[in-house]
Amino acid sequence: MKDKIGIFSFFAGAGFLDLGFETTAGFETVFVNENHAPFMDIYKGAREKLGINLPIFGHHLRDIEKFSHPELLKKLKFDINSAKDTYRLTGFIGGPPCPDFSVGGKNKGQEGENGRLSGTYIKLICETRPDFFLFENVKGLWRTKKHRQFYETLKEQLIQNDYLLTERLINSIEYGAPQDRDRIILIGFHKSFLKTNHYDHNGTSFLWNFDWNVARHYDAKKLFGLSWPGLEPFEAHSNKPIPENLPKELTVEFWFKRNDGVIHPNKDMYFKPNLDKPEPNRNNFVTFLYGIIDNNP
Repeated sequence: MKDKIGIFSFFAGAGFLDLGFETTAGFETVFVNENHAPFMDIYKGAREKLGINLPIFGHHLRDIEKFSHPELLKKLKFDINSAKDTYRLTGFIGGPPCPDFSVGGKNKGQEGENGRLSGTYIKLICETRPDFFLFENVKGLWRTKKHRQFYETLKEQLIQNDYLLTERLINSIEYGAPQDRDRIILIGFHKSFLKTNHYDHNGTSFLWNFDWNVARHYDAKKLFGLSWPGLEPFEAHSNKPIPENLPKELTVEFWFKRNDGVIHPNKDMYFKPNLDKPEPNRNNFVTFLYGIIDNNP
């Protein structure tokens, strides 16, 4: 399997980040870690339905901090080395829980119960040294001054452990997802991998030639400058036409129909809004995405 890339997934949740890698040619999830049992159950069940292979190094239902235990850390290092013998390269992916850095969240930062997990994840990367890693979090970690200081210390730890980094604040809508969601993405490659594979890093601590635009379809500023529909009263079983001059693939209805939402086995399981207390300050764009859907009878 030297043509494949082995993925070690942390904070896997229901597995949507993993699925993005798995549906891209050449990636295979080989190790899964999640602390919440219901999410792990969803993860396993969904992959069984999709026919995705079980991770060869197993599912690990535990707090990531437990991997600091000598025996668990030793086993993880053994699995990573085994993967390096089998796969072309190995990498960690993960988005530590973000409420403590979110602008609308708890704002406790690195001292919060969730906030400290970002540090734990980076420490684990430095101790086990996979060929590459991906770290994802909310924009508050990158834009809020006190959180940014913590974020910079994480990067410094990685640099000191011979990782070359590249980062970007991206919005998911630029990549074709119908939602306004900013995220900071930090990616790093270990110098030993780059040297072995003859990659030029220009003598800096950052990957100067990393192409962030390879899968970028839209410019967020241009999209948000378009004329999106405003707030309208809810109408059951309404059939709203797609507004002109807007990309139809950025509407909920497009994906609802593409995925046959009407026949999904769990189609009746959803959050029901309290129509007597509408949210007063909803963004027009968000209103369009979540409120104007053709509810097929």
